[in-house]
Amino acid sequence: MPEPIMNDARTIYMDHAATTPVSPRVAEAMQPYFAERFGNASSMYRLAQDARAAIDDARERCARVLGARGSEIVFTSGGTESDNAALLGVALARRSDGNHIVTTQIEHHAVLHAAELLEELGFDVTYVAPDRDGIVAPEAVAEALRPETTLVSVMLANNEIGTIQPVAEIARRVRAHAAEGGRTVAIHTDAVQGPGALEIDVDVLGVDLLSLSAHKFNGPKGVGLLYIRRGTPFRPTQVGGAQERDRRAGTENTPGIVGMSVALEAAEAARPEAAAACAAMRDRLIAGITERVDGTRLNGDARRRLPNNVNVSFPGVEAEALLMGLDLAGIAASSGSACTAASLEPSHVLLAIGASESMARSSLRLSVSAGNTEEEVGYVIDTVAELVPKIRSMAGARRS
Repeated sequence: MPEPIMNDARTIYMDHAATTPVSPRVAEAMQPYFAERFGNASSMYRLAQDARAAIDDARERCARVLGARGSEIVFTSGGTESDNAALLGVALARRSDGNHIVTTQIEHHAVLHAAELLEELGFDVTYVAPDRDGIVAPEAVAEALRPETTLVSVMLANNEIGTIQPVAEIARRVRAHAAEGGRTVAIHTDAVQGPGALEIDVDVLGVDLLSLSAHKFNGPKGVGLLYIRRGTPFRPTQVGGAQERDRRAGTENTPGIVGMSVALEAAEAARPEAAAACAAMRDRLIAGITERVDGTRLNGDARRRLPNNVNVSFPGVEAEALLMGLDLAGIAASSGSACTAASLEPSHVLLAIGASESMARSSLRLSVSAGNTEEEVGYVIDTVAELVPKIRSMAGARRS
């Protein structure tokens, strides 16, 4: 086994699609709001209004990155709440206009389970299939529309296989199709994997709702946002106080909101250089593993994918054994979404693109950041190339 490369005795971290470390700059910006400037932003006195000013400033900063108005930003607890609120909020608000929702088979479970809940409430949901490369065709989404369709939800980039969806073209076709029938259809995108990698301007994408989660771009966990275009019908699903202009009740997480705004600005500013650095490491990982491990299958389109995403399957290898071996070698990786890491079920994304159950259970996801090094990439390639044949050999010995 190659000697592990450690950074200050830490693991080589290649699971940035699952979560990212809070940057020092973000932590510094958050710190005053834990103890010194701790006021409840809904109160009237000076200490509280200090918190209110910080939240208002953060709202405007996030809005600028998204090309939106500050009033269109709703702060949430993260991507799951943002996705849930987008689907449920629009579907319930527009129930008198129609009860049909369109989404895809490869969405995050935060969208899929929200769609399933809507089905239990009497809504009809169409799940559009991707092609074998993991791309959802705009014409397939347009063809799924009905006169009673009120909402379309298509993720910007898949969290497991990294495929980038043609959201802008989907939005264009949906709007044109809806206009022919004299109606409107709201368009939502789960853009959680986008910051720092892709453009997330809401007008460029043509969306009415967009979800983000701060911990995916070096912000804190437990905070996210939902962009809601002005005029989009929306019914709040978390009720209580009048926070967030009556769209999301609950005392605001001031430190988290401040931290997210700083992290989002930093991710956008660094995007060109960071994306290029990640893409170079991604391509080296794919080429190195494919060349050195027989039977390697790349999951997802080779070109239309996130710059930091590698997802490969190895016939005859259980992902759990591979991940344990990598962990012992000092490498943190995953087999898919962190939200389903404990599940024994094969990836719904890999099944949707035509993988067999055994191939879906043999996948490895590596997601890098600009902070990874070429030396680390080489070590990971060497380690995977040594582990996979060993696991296959052991599996063959057990069968015999």
